[in-house]
Amino acid sequence: MEQYKTVIGLEVHIELSTKSKMFCGCSAEHFGLKPNTQVCPVCLGLPGALPYVNKEALLSTLKLGLAFGSQVNNFSKFDRKHYFYPDLAKGYQISQYDIPLCKGGNFGEIRIRRIHLEEDTAKLVHQTVQGKKVSLIDFNRSGVPLVELVTEPDFNNTKDVVSFLKEVQLIARYLGISFADMEKGSMRLEANVSVAKDAKVPDYKVELKNINSFKFLDKAIVSEIDRQIKLITSGEAVVQETRGYDEGKRTTFSQRTKEEAQDYRYFPEPDIPPLRFSDELVKEIRQSLAELPGTVRKRLISEYGVRADYSEILVSDKKRVEFFEKAVGLGREENISPALLADLMVNKNMDKDCPEAAGFIKRILELTRRQYAKASDVENAVKTVIRENKKPVNDYGKGKAEVLGFLIGLVQKELKGKGDSKIIKDLLVIELQK
Repeated sequence: MEQYKTVIGLEVHIELSTKSKMFCGCSAEHFGLKPNTQVCPVCLGLPGALPYVNKEALLSTLKLGLAFGSQVNNFSKFDRKHYFYPDLAKGYQISQYDIPLCKGGNFGEIRIRRIHLEEDTAKLVHQTVQGKKVSLIDFNRSGVPLVELVTEPDFNNTKDVVSFLKEVQLIARYLGISFADMEKGSMRLEANVSVAKDAKVPDYKVELKNINSFKFLDKAIVSEIDRQIKLITSGEAVVQETRGYDEGKRTTFSQRTKEEAQDYRYFPEPDIPPLRFSDELVKEIRQSLAELPGTVRKRLISEYGVRADYSEILVSDKKRVEFFEKAVGLGREENISPALLADLMVNKNMDKDCPEAAGFIKRILELTRRQYAKASDVENAVKTVIRENKKPVNDYGKGKAEVLGFLIGLVQKELKGKGDSKIIKDLLVIELQK
């Protein structure tokens, strides 16, 4: 398999957390609700019903584009994308084709091709009724604003794919434009997978459609790569198509032939006026963007001395980061270091029992006064032991992890037995890694 190069591009669909749908006033909330209770003539696709644009959805899409360094098109429009499927009542989807809201951009070495806005489809529900398999349609999801982020085929392995997608999910949450809950279907993944023997991008792609978990996408891509390599090595051509993933059989399966752009018969949506955005508006949106996860990670490490792995855990929950920074400010007055706060949050989950940062600090102080040495005393003792015991410190640096217990004992001795061994161990590791 090493002689083959994998080429992967991604399409990420995220439902925006707006109150109403994309082109009508129906509630955009649909998960778990009684089927077909959040509908109107527009999202049911009834003849003569006219759509109108959700402004909040437009602004949310621009935020996502600017977060990825995309260029906002000052002029944009909606288009009709025609295809016939039971979950699409009108026979077409209102989407964007040649002039998306945002184009270009990047995330590290991964290039973003476009970010555009469209309406979600209805949901097919497959059931068995009186012994017969039937497919029912729930239109509650139909018309919910759906942003699509499309990358260039810049991925070569599933590890990078999953890392990127997790970051997209985090960014959407930090921007406040979507919860991006995959278990609720508000973030859905598609991968275009090809295999080549040289650096040239193949002239075909197989689309893995609507996968709602990082783990399943990883397995689906690996399975599809293996399938394509077997076809190529046996002298067969790989057909361009759309495939699903069967978790039970751990194989992909054919769904339909992959369409080309011309098959959708795109043309401008005649019922919605073109969109225009001034440079002033774009600048205003850019300046209003929330701090992104990558910036927060760097600050936690450089400003507060938090371990890289701890910062990753904290950043995964924006509210937890805010809690940590409030606790840092309060902890300074009591000589409680940010590193210790991060340790207590990550390893002991002490913040889970304290809804307010002030209560968290109070709890730490109560513990230290009741049975343990002061947090500042523990840190000073750790630094003293490391400074005065060069040989075991050097041995630890050479990979002799067993000396850690010896160092913990020295710190306990320094504290006259009043130190929490778990906290001592974590602080020792932090200092030793420096």
